Amino acid sequence: MSEILAPAGDKNSVFAAVNAGANAIYLGMKEYSARSSAENFDYENFEEIAKYCRAFGVKVYVAMNTIVKDGELEDFLTCVVKVWNKGADAIIISDVFLGKYIKNNCPEIVLHLSTQAGVCNTYGAKLAKEYGFDRVILARETAFDDIEEIAKIIETEVFVQGALCTCFSGQCYLSSFAGWNSGNRGKCKQPCRKKYSIDRAGFEERAYRLSLSDLCAGENVNKLIEAGVASFKIEGRMRRPEYVAAAVKYYRNLIDNCENSINLNDLSDLKRTFNRGNYTKGLAFGQDKSFISSSVQGHIGEFVGVIRVENGKFLCQTRQKFVKGDCFKILRDGKEVGGATFCSDVKGGFCLSSKSRLKNGDKAFVTTDTRLNSRLLSMKRSIPVKVEVRLVAGKIAEISINGAVFKGEKPLEAAQNSPVSVENIKKTFNKVDKYPFEVIFGNIDTDNVFISASELNALRRNAYAGYYEKITSVERKTTVNFTKPSQKNDIKNDKIAAICTDFRNLSADIGILKLADFNSYAEALTKNFKGEKFLYLPPFLTGRETQKIKSTAAQFDGIYCDGIYGIKLAEELSKPLFAGTGFNISNRADVEICKAKYFAVSKELTVAEARSVCAENSFYLAAGDLKVMDLVYCPFEKRCANCDRRGAYTLTDENGREFPLRRYVMGACRFELYNCASLAAATPTGALLDCTLNGDPNALIGVFKDGKALREYIKNYTRGHSEQSVF
Repeated sequence: MSEILAPAGDKNSVFAAVNAGANAIYLGMKEYSARSSAENFDYENFEEIAKYCRAFGVKVYVAMNTIVKDGELEDFLTCVVKVWNKGADAIIISDVFLGKYIKNNCPEIVLHLSTQAGVCNTYGAKLAKEYGFDRVILARETAFDDIEEIAKIIETEVFVQGALCTCFSGQCYLSSFAGWNSGNRGKCKQPCRKKYSIDRAGFEERAYRLSLSDLCAGENVNKLIEAGVASFKIEGRMRRPEYVAAAVKYYRNLIDNCENSINLNDLSDLKRTFNRGNYTKGLAFGQDKSFISSSVQGHIGEFVGVIRVENGKFLCQTRQKFVKGDCFKILRDGKEVGGATFCSDVKGGFCLSSKSRLKNGDKAFVTTDTRLNSRLLSMKRSIPVKVEVRLVAGKIAEISINGAVFKGEKPLEAAQNSPVSVENIKKTFNKVDKYPFEVIFGNIDTDNVFISASELNALRRNAYAGYYEKITSVERKTTVNFTKPSQKNDIKNDKIAAICTDFRNLSADIGILKLADFNSYAEALTKNFKGEKFLYLPPFLTGRETQKIKSTAAQFDGIYCDGIYGIKLAEELSKPLFAGTGFNISNRADVEICKAKYFAVSKELTVAEARSVCAENSFYLAAGDLKVMDLVYCPFEKRCANCDRRGAYTLTDENGREFPLRRYVMGACRFELYNCASLAAATPTGALLDCTLNGDPNALIGVFKDGKALREYIKNYTRGHSEQSVF
């Protein structure tokens, strides 16, 4: 059976998910969660929730999917073991090396590889399976053909509903470098939801250029079922319980009745609880027209009627009925102009109250439907329990619940004048207190014994508590017995590695060629270069694209890759791997497991933090261009007919800061977004310089060791995270 996996940012969302029919939930603890702004759980209430879910056969997956720094490693591993022992069905982590380290030490722990790891093709899936993961949560950008192939290799989880990140999974650093709030650490401030302009005709007006519509896979769920997808994931740990209930109900009914068309009422409920951009089907099926929500950033709700201004009052023309407490968003020409609330019923519609000046023809969208919310949260799920009671004089009381027997403490006495009745027994056992039981009575056997009301209630409480414990307890005694990775001291690496688009005048130990068009002939760009030649590969490649680049890769000494799929691809090509900054190597467990010829530490580590993970083959991004996003879609809404096909654009924010937007071709167009200021930092190990946008890499190489000269050369610079740690 296909699993519906629901988000649970708090206890109420857990109850909403279970009651609506979810097969599994995922949640975060107070530490190491990629959604740190959700309420999340401590160990005590986690254990309570885990038991509640287990009673219904609902699995609980715990997301501990943040970058783990070396100083946090021991505490992180302790938390993993503690959560596992308290009943987690799986732990979700984003660090593939740390996952293998955990499996090496505690093979019984079930691990799911987070979407933050960026698995998008069969190479990444094979690596995850080899490293001991039981499931991969695919990158949201994964093509349908690759989903089919990956599902043949390893159990696969796919997002079907909720918010989409504009950047490829695990590769976003915009929030991090804008204000030290790292998305990879669960602190994202969502700068992608702000307004920007782009210097291309038709995109000069400031709008939500990077804000994507919410995903709604809808009828495509049937295709995903046929493709072998095991779990259908709903995003939304930051959203309200009624959204969770509506989303679970929508997919529950859709999957259970997959031969029928979509239930329009379920879709309407879903839109009213949260709907950004009227939904997109997502990149698995190709970028559609509604993929980018450039006009409206937040919850748009569902269209209900058109505004008419009459005698100074705002009337909404509709046949739908609303009540006090209902809220609306008003759009004019597709753009938000204000909000409104229900005021009163009028003939042909209802009257709205709004602080904004509404006009004839404005459109009203309901964003809070109070009656719907109440209905969604009133859904209840219960556990049928067959209760049988035997109260016989001279015998110890016996209570049977679904065949499990619980006994009293002493023999019962015959009644002198007030025997307990069957009616009283049933009345007592119909009270289930906090337990989600639905009582069905079997045999009630009594021979006129006496038992006080307090004793009978105590029997009931003990029996129900015992049965609940029986069906919810889990016996695990995994211990923290990790072999600590060794720390290497006095590591020396004086090599310089440069990422650039042309090697012909390059003077570096390692050249990493970043092509503008992967269909181009690379050999001419590397001619006469004397150092090691590596081909740059982006964090996202489809299965078809990996096949196409093999002939190009053959011209190089190795591959530099920002995605974990590069490990298995390098093995197949029999080429050395340079594990790029996209691997986010940040602790000694990563270094111990990673067998790449070279590796770059995470660009979110300070120089001091990086020292503990440095090795003879390590590099630190020290200077040059600072990539903050990888976009696997067209920010120009795929208006290919009038595209100017420039190699570079400028994205400008509301403060006038300019972010270079680089276009490259990998079959289709892809984009890289760079920071508004270039990097000028020190390095504790080998120097990695990014010269993608710099026309003269040798000039940067000539000054990067002299801090003052470097800053004067770059002019508009940042020290990045070299000195100040991310949150």
